[in-house]
Amino acid sequence: MVWRGNSAAAAIVAAVTLTMVTGCGSGDDTDVAGIVGSFAGAIEAQDVDAASGLTTAPAPAAETLSATFAGMGAKTIETTVNKPVEYSDGTASFTMTTTWEWPGQGSFETSTSGTARELSSGWKVQWEPGLVYQNMPAGSRLQKVRTDATPAPTVDSRTGKTFMKMVPVNEITFDPKAAGRKSGAAISALADAIEPIAPLVTASVIGKKVDEADGRSVVAVTVRESDMKMLASEPEKITGVTISPVGKLVMDDRRLSSPLERGLTNYWTAVRDATAGWQVQLVTPGTRPKRLAGKQGPPAEDIPTTVDQNQQLVLRNTVVEVAQPATVMTFDASTGGILAMARNDAATRSDVEAGAAYATGSTLDPVFEAVDRASKGDSGAANDMLYRFGLGVKFTAPGVSLPRTATTKPKVSGASFKPNDYKSTMLNMGALGVALSRASDGATDAVAPYIIKGATTKVTDGKLEHFEPEVAREILRSMAAIAKTGDASDLTGAPGLRALVGTNGPQGPGWFVGLQGGRVIVIYCEGETSGTAALQVAQKYFKVLNSS
Repeated sequence: MVWRGNSAAAAIVAAVTLTMVTGCGSGDDTDVAGIVGSFAGAIEAQDVDAASGLTTAPAPAAETLSATFAGMGAKTIETTVNKPVEYSDGTASFTMTTTWEWPGQGSFETSTSGTARELSSGWKVQWEPGLVYQNMPAGSRLQKVRTDATPAPTVDSRTGKTFMKMVPVNEITFDPKAAGRKSGAAISALADAIEPIAPLVTASVIGKKVDEADGRSVVAVTVRESDMKMLASEPEKITGVTISPVGKLVMDDRRLSSPLERGLTNYWTAVRDATAGWQVQLVTPGTRPKRLAGKQGPPAEDIPTTVDQNQQLVLRNTVVEVAQPATVMTFDASTGGILAMARNDAATRSDVEAGAAYATGSTLDPVFEAVDRASKGDSGAANDMLYRFGLGVKFTAPGVSLPRTATTKPKVSGASFKPNDYKSTMLNMGALGVALSRASDGATDAVAPYIIKGATTKVTDGKLEHFEPEVAREILRSMAAIAKTGDASDLTGAPGLRALVGTNGPQGPGWFVGLQGGRVIVIYCEGETSGTAALQVAQKYFKVLNSS
């Protein structure tokens, strides 16, 4: 807090006829200067109790200051005060400049004037909301809100068609504390109300969310504005339920859903954050917020991706009928671009992700055998070869969500290169397939998978570099044999297929990696007979693809 001289105060004094004394003050809380200085200091410290306690009306002062401090969320506040002018009638006047600061964003300055009164208990600042912002009505507050430029960017498919867009939605929230003893009945009533549009969000599902939230409010479901009229009843009439309109990034094609949504939404949010602005508002009950200051960045450009919407629909129809956890990804066989990803409800419950590592079992045996022969059993050289094909490295691709749990690096043991307990991610398997497909066209370099056009995938824990063409050719021969006379030979509707098929024992998991039609197909299944399940999913994929 900074004190200024009395030049401004002198001008005020000249306009009045009262006998007055210029308040130089001792600087402590026994005189007017000390009280005003302490009040300004408490504002700087955002100390509601201290500031309101120095006023003539602590309760309303605390209410306004608390709401404004919370609403403004300033990192720091600086105050500059003119030393008060004291009058013979036991009052004094002062002016104060308050600067609210948000480092890296900006600041907002207010100039206010106030009075102080000498009471039997000593000097007090005369409370009025105008101390916060000049002429601010009672019951009002200041707040800083985020602003976003319009229109919001879209997430586009590989052809430029809108894949995801922001739409107005309503978050239907349940607060168990507000419902109190009626929580059980309220949850049942809420489930009944939303059943026409969200039949899977049952009372038990909402109840589980409430239990996991440890008494905090939970979002039961998010409903598009256009779907609100389909609700069985009005949720807001249920005790503890509120509806909040927000904007949300959703699939443009309502038939689609994908694990890719989370990563793409995170990327879209980061793009929006980079161009976000801010606005300080005066909020008065019963009226629209009034803009006082602010700064807005430019609209963000639409986000181009490698997603193929038709492939996304094919994958969705591929996994929907499979009982055990099944997840499918497809990649562009020449560029490594991620075309689509889908998983069934069972895989969603298992939280299967593209970047999480899972046991490969026998799936990669043809790869290991070829690498072993080329490296002559040298595990270090063999690992380097695997890295060049995209196995064993870690991919961090913008727009692809990272696994929620840490993954372990594959282990290799034995005198010859025969890995035990080897693990791989679906991204690694996709990169392997792309490298092999490129090798069949004469290329000798692997490429990292990606989904955002123009964004670079970070590769760690190894280097892709150039791979050995003879090793690639040997693996491709094995894959062709597997598709023609081996485990994948029963698959139909997939001309030119080359495949890797395997499982990690009776309990799985099971894998399928296929090269066909300019695409790499990676299928991951869990549970008993998951190797057979992976082949069943592959057959369903080719059947759906050929009928689309």
